Amino acid sequence: MSGFSDFPIRGFLEDLASSAPTPGGGTAAAIAGAIGAGLVEMVVALTLAREKYASAHDTVRPIGEAAASAKGELLRLAQEDAEAYDEVVAARRMPKASDAEKALREEHLSAANRRAAEVPLRTARAAAGLLLELPELAEKGNPNAASDTGAAALMLEAATQAALLNVAINLSGIGDSEKADELRRESETLQIDVERLRDRVLERVRARL
Repeated sequence: MSGFSDFPIRGFLEDLASSAPTPGGGTAAAIAGAIGAGLVEMVVALTLAREKYASAHDTVRPIGEAAASAKGELLRLAQEDAEAYDEVVAARRMPKASDAEKALREEHLSAANRRAAEVPLRTARAAAGLLLELPELAEKGNPNAASDTGAAALMLEAATQAALLNVAINLSGIGDSEKADELRRESETLQIDVERLRDRVLERVRARL
């Protein structure tokens, strides 16, 4: 399977729309986050391109670097998410005629579900981590691109929230209940954090429109 970052947009959307189990919501979440990161890079570039905003250059430059790094990570996670769920599908198809086969199947299924929960959680972390940088960009970036900063914030929040749904749906299949509870707690914290950050960014964006 080639990486989704190499797909033309129409080809990716056609794959997404098909009846195949992957790519699915976790991959779409990561792609949405990568789009948000690309928008952040654009706002930074539009700020750095103008001497008029020189006082903000030192502030926004590392935000652009963080966005480039997050974009690359999210594109990798888009592919990894599909691969993780393919492992779940493969585990479900393992034979279960005997007790030994059932035990082996359950072992593989638990491990696959754990990976299928951990990968979108990494997507959520990456998107939320970049969103954390946006209040300052909204305040100090090129005001002509304020709406793009707001759009980036919404894409990053959507990526986080969508990824967290994909974490939640796989938790019940993890045999280690302590690990499942740990992932659930982190997910709940991230959800609260991104909603708060989204509101903070949009407040600053709207003040500049």
